[in-house]
Parts: sequence; C-alpha cells; structure tokens
Amino acid sequence: MSEPATTASRRVLVADDHVAARAGVRMALEGTGFEICAEAADGPSAVEAAIRERPDVCLLDVHMPGGDGIEAAAQIAARLPGTAIVMLTVSADEDDLFAAIKAGAAGYLLKDVDPARLSAALEGVLTGEAAIPRRLVSRIVEELSERRRRRVPLLGSGGAELTDREWEILELLRESASTAEVAARLGISQVTVRRHVSSVLHKLRVPDRRTAFALLDRVRGRAARF
Repeated sequence: MSEPATTASRRVLVADDHVAARAGVRMALEGTGFEICAEAADGPSAVEAAIRERPDVCLLDVHMPGGDGIEAAAQIAARLPGTAIVMLTVSADEDDLFAAIKAGAAGYLLKDVDPARLSAALEGVLTGEAAIPRRLVSRIVEELSERRRRRVPLLGSGGAELTDREWEILELLRESASTAEVAARLGISQVTVRRHVSSVLHKLRVPDRRTAFALLDRVRGRAARF
C-alpha cells in the first residue's frame, strides 16, 4: 500500500543580524508547513543565500550591517521574481515602509507580531495578499490620499515631483546639517536620509547635493519674479 502524498514545506530564508531574532522566527514557524532553508546576518549574505537557495519567502530585517534589508529586497526581487519578500522589523517608520514596498516587498511586519500569526501572514503573501499591520495600512491610505507634492520645473521636462519628506531633508541639508543630524531631527535612520537624497538627485537629474541646491535656488528665484 503506497504512502499518502505529503505537502512539501514552503522554504523560508531569514535575514537578521540578531541570532535571537532568527531563532525566534525558526520557533514560530516550526510545525506550520514552513521550513527555514537558510539564514543570513546582513544584506549581501541574504542576497547570496536567496540566489543559491531560491526560497519561497524571504523574511528580511530592514536595518542590517553591510547593506540594509531594503537594498537586499530590491536585488532579490529583480533576480527572483517568484520569491515573495516580507520585511520583519522593529521600524514603524513610514519612509522604511514605503521604500520596502517600492523595492518589491509584499509584506511589512513588525517584530511584535504574534508568533502564532506569522505563518498565516506568510500564507497570505504566497496567495497574493499583502501582509501589513492595520496601523500601517491606514498610514499608506493617508499618504496616498493627502500627501501634497511640489513640482520643480526643469528645462525640457514637465517637472520633477519631490515629496514633502524629500523637501524637508533637502532644506535641512542646505542649512548645513549633517546626515546624522537630519536623521536625529526627523527620527529616521541615516540610511533612510541617504536613500531620500539619492532619490532627489535622480529626479532632478543632477550629480550631487550642491548642484541640487543651486537648481532649487534658481527655481525659487524665477518664482519670486512673478
């Protein structure tokens, strides 16, 4: 008599620079139909392990040494479009949330999530659902419906859209505040500040901050004449 077929476990990669956090995820998923196929302690290692193991799900911390989890998420999403990516982090920072979604994450869970609910959240992601806490979902809705955007007119284009946070960071940097000072004043990480600056330079099509400041000054000067 043949043995009944068994359902294959879904394979999960866990990336977190804290050993205890990785152990906690392993315990939470034990016996749920998910198995840990690889662990990593930093972003680059997570990318290497994902490419090697091709897991069903990558659980990535946002802030890790040697390249953060959001950068790793973007690389994994580009290389492995069939792998679901979920951030598991202590950061409720909206900038990290939006950056993660933009990078390709299908979920953004906080580390205070009930361990008993973790496997259900991953199941949902694998069936096309978004795994995001309600308090963060409401922030996304608010951001999409109420955020005001300013346009910087550029020669030969319709303009570049900068978010309110990008304007805020630019203004602080222009006042000679350092990246660390801006991060401390806004309550965000230095990595997040640098990510916003990189986005601004790309939108304005300029090579560095000084050129961006000069461009914004010219825009303000033209506006003042009208």
